[in-house]
Amino acid sequence: MAHINLTYHIVWRTKGSRPTIVEEHERDLYAYIYGICKQKDCHLYRLNSMPDHVHMCVEVHPTIALSEFVRVLKQESSKWLKEHRREFPMFDGWGNGYGAFTYSAKERPNVIEYIKSQKEHHKQKSFREEYEEWLLEMGMNPAGDLFLKD
Repeated sequence: MAHINLTYHIVWRTKGSRPTIVEEHERDLYAYIYGICKQKDCHLYRLNSMPDHVHMCVEVHPTIALSEFVRVLKQESSKWLKEHRREFPMFDGWGNGYGAFTYSAKERPNVIEYIKSQKEHHKQKSFREEYEEWLLEMGMNPAGDLFLKD
C-alpha cells in the first residue's frame, strides 16, 4: 500500500481578473466545486474566493494529474457559472493558467487559515501583490509570469 499526501494550495482567477464572482452566491459555487472534488476522490480542506479569484486547499488523489484536476475543475465550474447567469451575470470565463503550491500536512493548518481569511487579507494587498510574493517565496521569478496576463 502506498502512503501519499499531495496537498496543494491552488489559486486561479477570473478572465481579465474581472470581479465576476458574486459574494451573495459564492457558497453555491463552493458547493459545486466541492462536488467535483468529491467525485474525483479529492479531499477539499478549504475553499474561499474574492470577486476575481479562487483559493483552495485540497488533497488531490494520487491517480489524478494535477493539471487534469485543475482543467476539469475550471472547465466544469465555468459551465456551471454560465448556466447560473442570473446569479453570476458578469462571469465570462476563467483566466489562463493557475498557481499550485505544495505544502506538508504540518503546514496545512496555516494554509487553511490563510484561505479562510482571504476577504480580510485583501483589504491590505492586491491579488497581484499576493501572487508575486508567493512566487518569490517559492524561489520563482514573477517577472513576465503568464498567469497574471490574459
